[in-house]
Amino acid sequence: MLPVVALVGRPNVGKSTLFNVLTGTRDAIVADVPGLTRDRQYGFGRVGPVPCVVVDTGGLIENPSGIEAQMRAQTERAVAEADRLVFVLDARAGLTPQDQFVARELRRCGKPVTLALNKAEGLDTSIAAAEFHALGFGEPLGISASHSQGCEALMEHVLEGLEPLPGAAEDAEAVRIAVIGRPNVGKSTLVNRLLGEERVIASDQPGTTRDSILVPFERDGHRFLLIDTAGVRRRARVADAVERASVAKTLQAIDEAHVVILLLDAHDTVAEQDASVLGIALARGRALIIAVNKWDGIAMEQREEIHRQLSLKLDFVPFAPLHFISARHGTGVGELVHLTLRAYDAAMREMPTRELTRTLEHAVTAHQPPLVRGRRIKLRYAHQGGRNPPRVVIHGNQTASVPGAYTRYLTNVFRKRFDLFATPVFIEYRTDQNPYDKPARGARAAPASRRRRARR
Repeated sequence: MLPVVALVGRPNVGKSTLFNVLTGTRDAIVADVPGLTRDRQYGFGRVGPVPCVVVDTGGLIENPSGIEAQMRAQTERAVAEADRLVFVLDARAGLTPQDQFVARELRRCGKPVTLALNKAEGLDTSIAAAEFHALGFGEPLGISASHSQGCEALMEHVLEGLEPLPGAAEDAEAVRIAVIGRPNVGKSTLVNRLLGEERVIASDQPGTTRDSILVPFERDGHRFLLIDTAGVRRRARVADAVERASVAKTLQAIDEAHVVILLLDAHDTVAEQDASVLGIALARGRALIIAVNKWDGIAMEQREEIHRQLSLKLDFVPFAPLHFISARHGTGVGELVHLTLRAYDAAMREMPTRELTRTLEHAVTAHQPPLVRGRRIKLRYAHQGGRNPPRVVIHGNQTASVPGAYTRYLTNVFRKRFDLFATPVFIEYRTDQNPYDKPARGARAAPASRRRRARR
């Protein structure tokens, strides 16, 4: 296991900025808003002598209530699972009563704590650090997360005594699953149900999740990376900069995922923003599963009508299966994991050139392409052009004139032949070069050349 380093401290001292520097990402949203980070966020540390896992946490608050109480519980869990702790403080604000409260909490855990004095650029560190010695955690280290100053030295101190693990690296083989949907449809509840623990904050308050939270887990010998995203609202309702950044994280999660699960509320209709975010996932070529949540609360006589309405409104993604679940009670959630694996296998499937060409020949024999200006479109052979999504490259002549309806026909043929479950299939046409084109153009030019010589 990689060592785990948790970043803790009161709100708005720069923990998320430091997290982004240490992981070399922009996974944590950064804004001058106290309490922005709510769930704990994981990333792979790229600064320091050995690989590690870095955890960004919400601020520790004394006497919290509501969401703040859940934020504190998330931070306490991060502290409990960490091997080393970085206590982030604001060098310019000085030692505050809130800092002293955090220090008291950290002393109880008995784990190594390093003091990081953030925002120390341009300051005399020895003078700025003087009052922080009273916390009893040793020599404070001055850093500037926003300028990436002092972060290398900080991690060398934090990870001192740890040896690199053989083969310790980011797991690139995990199936990345993005859970998307409107606010308050149950995304965090579904993630917690899949994990079997209260890993992310689930609340009836819309917009509880702001970051895209990355959660690794393993089931039946398969490694997964769940991405619980912020809910995507209509653009007119995205009021502040923080929520706009949350939406951007959702779109980034779609781009990085292998499989996207769109979560819908069975009690609501399919809204414009549902179709919009589904269209984005489709344009990115991601395997799609549509999970309809809160199904257990729907009367039997209403279920058939809801199923029919969903099929009509989502007809632009006919390959995406509808799966009905109850995230709160666990109904259908186990089957959802199996569907995800099947979709991932389809998205990453290898399709031999011989089989693709044979399938194309059978499709053309069964249903010929239309005539173009009296000439038949000829499709000669096919090969695979990529995965996630599966991409089929077809060579022939007059391919620019292939109608969309015929492309959809070929897509369905390939999907059925290679069992490309829940994934879009992209077809790319290439027109073969006719070796006689250039001589033919030269032959047409010859009479004009002879006419010029005749005039001379």
